[in-house]
Amino acid sequence: MSDQNTTNDFINLEQSLSNYFGFDQFRTGQKQCIEQLLKQQSSLAIFPTGSGKSLCYQFTALHLEHVTLVVSPLLALMKDQVDFLNAKGINAASLDSTLTAQQYQDTIQKVKSGDIKMLMVSVERFKNERFRQFINQVNISMLVIDEAHCISEWGHNFRPDYLKLPKYREELNIPLVLLLTATATKKVKLDMASKFNIEPNHIVQTGFYRPNLEVDIKAIAESDKMNFVSQHISEKLQLDPQTAGIVYVTLQKTAQIIADHLTNQGINAQAYHAGLDYDVRQKIQMDFMSNNINVVVATIAFGMGVDKSNIRFVLHYDLPKSIENFSQEIGRAGRDGLPSHCTTLANLDGINTIENFVYGDTPEQKNIRTVLNDIKQNLEYKHGQHPQWEMQIYQLSQLSNIKQLPLKTCLVQLELLNVIKPLYSYYADFKIKLLVDSNKIFSEFNDQRKLFLQAIFQYTLFKKTWGQVDFDAIYQANHQSFDCSRKRIINALEYLQNQQMIEIQSSLITDVYAVNLKKLEDIEQLSLSLFDYFKSNEIKEIKRIKTLVRFFELDKCLTKNLSLYFDDHDSPDQCGHCSVCKNQTVQLFKSATHQAPSVEKISIYLSELNQLVSDKKIDALSLDEKTRFLVGMTMPIFTKLKARKLAGFGKCEQIRYEEVQKMVSHYSK
Repeated sequence: MSDQNTTNDFINLEQSLSNYFGFDQFRTGQKQCIEQLLKQQSSLAIFPTGSGKSLCYQFTALHLEHVTLVVSPLLALMKDQVDFLNAKGINAASLDSTLTAQQYQDTIQKVKSGDIKMLMVSVERFKNERFRQFINQVNISMLVIDEAHCISEWGHNFRPDYLKLPKYREELNIPLVLLLTATATKKVKLDMASKFNIEPNHIVQTGFYRPNLEVDIKAIAESDKMNFVSQHISEKLQLDPQTAGIVYVTLQKTAQIIADHLTNQGINAQAYHAGLDYDVRQKIQMDFMSNNINVVVATIAFGMGVDKSNIRFVLHYDLPKSIENFSQEIGRAGRDGLPSHCTTLANLDGINTIENFVYGDTPEQKNIRTVLNDIKQNLEYKHGQHPQWEMQIYQLSQLSNIKQLPLKTCLVQLELLNVIKPLYSYYADFKIKLLVDSNKIFSEFNDQRKLFLQAIFQYTLFKKTWGQVDFDAIYQANHQSFDCSRKRIINALEYLQNQQMIEIQSSLITDVYAVNLKKLEDIEQLSLSLFDYFKSNEIKEIKRIKTLVRFFELDKCLTKNLSLYFDDHDSPDQCGHCSVCKNQTVQLFKSATHQAPSVEKISIYLSELNQLVSDKKIDALSLDEKTRFLVGMTMPIFTKLKARKLAGFGKCEQIRYEEVQKMVSHYSK
């Protein structure tokens, strides 16, 4: 059956649903979405968290001829989906960093042979040249993009690499696309749809309202929060010793403090944050899923991959980053449809912390200028081609003092402005290990291929067991005799690995761009334009925080207004069970006053910082960099200087950014 004539006219959808998944009927929106896809109509599905978005592509993929490629932003999410599908007897796999070389090769072979119907990858996987060579050889029926709001610059969780997905779809000639998200305002959903030419009538949006979620906002002093949390959770556990819940915090150290406090109260709780090792995080998540832990105290690093149906409460100890984040996080409660409580402990004390996350992601114009100068000064003209620029993200981040996420955003903006164009990515460190004697390998091939392999091995520098492949040396020595392009060399080495003659190890990914020199003529104007772009994003994000505070202080039904925010006009005007409907409106207040360090102290802190900078022979720091030092922001320059060891680092973390900046400005005069 080909993709072109696969429609629901030939399939009994309900019977197929029962056969494969054991469900009696579709949930709201699922059938419409599946019918559209089976008619080859690309679609956008906006369903609330936990309402069955994944089934839309899982079901459809079974009735398409070729593999379905699923792009997901989280490893845990991919693994959960793969495990679920395999348990249903459906062949699915993921390509991720946890696979051994043999597992990676086995998966690739199964995809090529058609044994795997669904393949899950991260968007970053497209940068891997070995993956790109492989995926170009595969027929793909459908591209699925999970958490698709990441593609919209108007969304709350914009990821620059997602902007490239429309281009990847075009290059791979994928006929069908499904976008999935739980949180999209009207502006975001139209932006997403337009990027993939999805017709407005193929946007499937189900009701946002979830009647089983009780949403409470409590205006509370910071000093009273800890007691409230332990009492609230103890009461839940008395009613049901197996109850499960999540406490969300902003900072990693807060997660640990609260988890320790709950543990001392006899509550089975664990902290979860990005500072923990991957294996530790995985164990905590698995223990929570299997009911061995009652409470996880987490930063936003936890949750996207958690599909646990019986979470009875979600507590926000700190303010969430935005209404979108708030919606996603409370959406993890009550997925089984039973009553669940979502409580936010709100005050204005932590506003500066979430604002600082925004300010920390805005690069200065001088740092953007550093990136542009690096492009211009490090051009290469390989093999007579147009000018090219090679970049490793960590090194460029260190050079420019721009954190990696905003740096990626900067590079994507340069792509959109046609300053640079991505050509390919490769591993700067490409090593091989012989599993059989080289002469045995050569004997397996005819004269021409033997000469090619001998040339590769001749310019591979072996140290003990591993050898570094020198692609440039191979090309320079042999390009007049035969094709020795990087692509052909890698194909040959991949073949040898498949035959279990060698093992490949690669690292230090390097991105190669073509450069439009004309666009780099006025670096000052270009850097200013990019800086203005980041500043406008900064303003937008700060506005998002203010919108969140206004939402919490509303005097009309919170649940209704939350639905309206996401363009759902069908929810009841009064839910009857949010804090506003229970006549508990709030006015947020600042419960603690934090005294800024004295002018003398600021002077000492900055003098120590300036001395360190001078000793390390680094250019003088800017006003913003000094401000970020005092509020305790992580920056590449501070890591390089080991600035955390200085007394002044983070001494103003409780003070709002603009106030600290004024103090630094006064000191600098």
